[in-house]
Amino acid sequence: MNVTLKTVARSGASNISLPSKLGLALLGLMACLVLPASVALAEGDAGAGGDKAYTCLGCHGVKHYVNTYPTYHVPRIAGQHEAYLVAALQAYRSKTRSHPTMQANAALLSDQDIQDIAAWFAAQGAE
Repeated sequence: MNVTLKTVARSGASNISLPSKLGLALLGLMACLVLPASVALAEGDAGAGGDKAYTCLGCHGVKHYVNTYPTYHVPRIAGQHEAYLVAALQAYRSKTRSHPTMQANAALLSDQDIQDIAAWFAAQGAE
């Protein structure tokens, strides 16, 4: 049995079935429960980032490192601003920032991985 409630709004009347209203209410409740968890994940966890940044240190953790081919100076990123690192990794991942090696590495990272790695590097301080 499908019960229909008639609602009257200023723009006119509309029919909304009771199951639809219950579904919308449950969907709203679920969104309220899940949203705070997803917002909490948006912040970087420097502790987790230390483990995730292990591969990064092969290049970015070596003082005065210059790549052989193609030849370029690899920047030390310890102490860099967290927001800058997040933006850079997201740009490499989306291929709007050019560097094949960084694009390949960033493509493997989730949003949370990027936040965690950026938090860890930012917490290291400039060396």
